[in-house]
Amino acid sequence: MAILRSPSLPQSAVKSYCFSARLPTPKFFAAAMKMEEASANAEGIKDERPRKIFVAGSTGKTGTKIVELLLSKGFGVRAGARDPEKARISLPQNRSLEIVRSDVTEGSGKIAEAIGDSDAVVCATGFRPSLDVFAPWKVDNFGTVNMVEACRKKGVNRFVLISSILVNGAAMGQIFNPAYVVLNLFGLTLIAKLQAEKYIKSSGINYTVIRPGGLRNDPPAGNIVMEPEDTLYEGSISRDQVAEVAVEALQCPESFFKVVEIVSRIEAPKRPLKDLFSSIKQK
Repeated sequence: MAILRSPSLPQSAVKSYCFSARLPTPKFFAAAMKMEEASANAEGIKDERPRKIFVAGSTGKTGTKIVELLLSKGFGVRAGARDPEKARISLPQNRSLEIVRSDVTEGSGKIAEAIGDSDAVVCATGFRPSLDVFAPWKVDNFGTVNMVEACRKKGVNRFVLISSILVNGAAMGQIFNPAYVVLNLFGLTLIAKLQAEKYIKSSGINYTVIRPGGLRNDPPAGNIVMEPEDTLYEGSISRDQVAEVAVEALQCPESFFKVVEIVSRIEAPKRPLKDLFSSIKQK
């Protein structure tokens, strides 16, 4: 029986192959290590982006919009509400949504329990007009401070606050602006918000403060205009657009450590939110 044999290579070809198949050089290994390190860094940055968000004021008109948008984008949400039963009726049914009891006026310890395993916090609280003249300070000032301290206790280092334009109206020369006058009639609301902002800035936590103009319940009309702090003194914006800005801020490094003011205008060009945040310089 004939046995098939593989053709043998000439000795000269073998020698040529051995010389050409050289071992990788030190430069090759250095480049490979750099590529691996860059890949690990990219994965680390991705992992640092929040996956579960605690929303304070989740049953308010703006807070509800924020919760709905977060869920639609695949985030897990812990919705803080003073009345969890009411929240279960008003908020969407979703397996990624946890509803927990939370009252920002009750101190940082209880708020920390409500935050739980969240990676970031969005504070969309706001006082409701009542006979209690101290309500704005209890909610918009002390309540926000409690939220910041709760974040410190839990090691949460991402905080987005929904505030308002004209909080610093006096410094802007807008002390007689009707909106500034009216809002401060309710227990100096804007001044309470401004003091809370100052506390956040000095806390060391990675913050974004969003100051919307007058809030509208209707769908967006016009495109978002974003300006630096203490710039806008008039204008309005849909709550849907406020939610868009808040959710984008959570995952957009260009928003870090910034105070931005937003309204919508029909004549404004449509720009990506990342570009709008990039246009605002840190102070």
